[in-house]
Amino acid sequence: MRFSCKFQKLFSRDAAESLWEHACRSLHAVSYRRILATIDRSELEGLRERYPYRPNARRINAYQDARYWIDVNVKRVQDLWLDRSRPLRILDLGCGPGYFLYLCRLFGHEGVGLDPDDEPFFRGTTKLFGVQRVIARIHPQTPLPDLKKFDLVTGHRVCFHRIARTENGEWLEWSPADWEFFISDIRTRFLKPEGRLLLEFNRRQDGSSFFTEKWRAFFLSQGARIRRWKALLAADPNQRPRFKQTNVQGRRAG
Repeated sequence: MRFSCKFQKLFSRDAAESLWEHACRSLHAVSYRRILATIDRSELEGLRERYPYRPNARRINAYQDARYWIDVNVKRVQDLWLDRSRPLRILDLGCGPGYFLYLCRLFGHEGVGLDPDDEPFFRGTTKLFGVQRVIARIHPQTPLPDLKKFDLVTGHRVCFHRIARTENGEWLEWSPADWEFFISDIRTRFLKPEGRLLLEFNRRQDGSSFFTEKWRAFFLSQGARIRRWKALLAADPNQRPRFKQTNVQGRRAG
C-alpha cells in the first residue's frame, strides 16, 4: 500500500509540474554565487543581533540565512521568467525581508513592497536591500492603499487570508466573497491591461495543498492558471495567463 502511494505521488500532477519547473530553470541557469556575493552577510547577522527573535518565535529558515533565501527567490524569479523578461513594475504583497524585490532589481525591474511594520528585522533588511515599502495591512473586503499600476503583483507564502486559529489549531480563512473582492481590487486598481497577479500559498496544517476541490474550482472560476501551490491570474478575467513571458528581452544578473 505504501509503495502504491509513493508510485502515485511520483507520477502525480504535482510531481510532473515540479519536474517541468526544474527543467525550465536548468535551461536558463542563474549564478547563485554571484548574487550572494552582492549581499553583505555580516550586516545581515548584525541586524539579527540588533533585532533578536521574539519569544517563542519559529527559527526555521531564519531570514538572515541569505544563502537559503536567495535560493528560494531565484526559483521564484525564474518561474515567472523575470530573469528573461523586459523590465517590469512589480508590487510584492507581504514583502517580508525583501529578498524577492532585491533580486527583481538585479534583473532590471522596479519593485515596491507592501507589508505591516510589525517586524523590526524586516525594517532593517529592506533598508539594507534598498527595497521601497508601503506600510499597510491587508484586511478582508477592504481596498488596498492607492498606488500606481503594475505589470505584476505577487504574494508569496500568502497568509493574509488567515483570520484566526480555532481551538483545534485550524485556520479560519477568507470566504469566496472576500477573495472576489481582493482579486477585483487588484485587477481594477493595480494591474496594467496585460498585468498578472501571482499568489503562492502555504500548504495546509496536514501537509495537503491549499487547493482543495472547493478552492481549486473557485480560483479556476476567477480565470486562474494553477500550478502546484500557485495561482496566476490576468488583469482580464476572461484570459488565462501564462507563467512564461513572451517578451524575453530582459537583463540578466548573472
